[in-house]
Amino acid sequence: MHYTGTIYRPPAEAKSLLLQVTAGCSHDHCTFCSMYKNIPFRIEPIEQIEEDLREVRSVRPDEKRVYLVGGDPFVLSVDRLTIIAKKIKEYLPLCETISMYARITNIKTKTTEELKALRSLGINHLYIGIETGHNETLTRIHKGTTAEEAVAQCKRLEETGIAYHGIYLNGLAGQSKGEISALETAKFFNQLKPKSIGITSLVLIPGTDLYEQKLKGEFIEATEFERVQELKHFIEHLETNTKVFANHVSMATPVIGKIPEDRPKMLKVLQDTIDDFDEDELRQYRDQLRQL
Repeated sequence: MHYTGTIYRPPAEAKSLLLQVTAGCSHDHCTFCSMYKNIPFRIEPIEQIEEDLREVRSVRPDEKRVYLVGGDPFVLSVDRLTIIAKKIKEYLPLCETISMYARITNIKTKTTEELKALRSLGINHLYIGIETGHNETLTRIHKGTTAEEAVAQCKRLEETGIAYHGIYLNGLAGQSKGEISALETAKFFNQLKPKSIGITSLVLIPGTDLYEQKLKGEFIEATEFERVQELKHFIEHLETNTKVFANHVSMATPVIGKIPEDRPKMLKVLQDTIDDFDEDELRQYRDQLRQL
């Protein structure tokens, strides 16, 4: 199998076949991200992809789920994705789901009919880094999209039957702005029907632009107490029916549940943490994280 650098995949894809179709990220400007800083964006040749599929077929011929590796493989053209999907089906005929990371801009470049066509080929689950519904923060981190644009494109996915998992980055707005970020992000998701929402918490990685901004005093991190409060505000105001996974390694206070039925249980965990809070202990936990 061909892989470049560190391989990143969502926790839910732990048992999936990891097939590299791109290397790096086509955007690579988000100030908080260190994942692809030293890997120029590259589209892998079909010959390499087919070679990997032949290898997989010899050991895992019954594979039902394939995760396409790369920062945002959905940036590939419809023609390219179609070829890849058909190759996967050729070598792994039992495959039911092809998933990958996608940026909002990747969706925007594809027509509704093209999205439907990709869905019919098994490309039916995308992971999208929404980060926050707070436009001021989106601009500051150079995300390249607005919350309104993201809502519009996620609605298009819903219309075409492509499921998606939205990712919210707790603490990204910085000190004293957690509540507004939580409220704007809940407002964002309440307009949509995501299959699930994953919540991670900001870890400043040396070498990233946001880390440098912190050193210069241009960005002040949210405290651990603020992060828990932000998460509590988000859960309180989230109304859409979905699953919430706030159990990433970066979450010092993890919670999981369905909204709305598990909301009381989730809020109790967060309130218990707030009632018996130890800023130093939770900060020590975060300071030990150097890669996600």
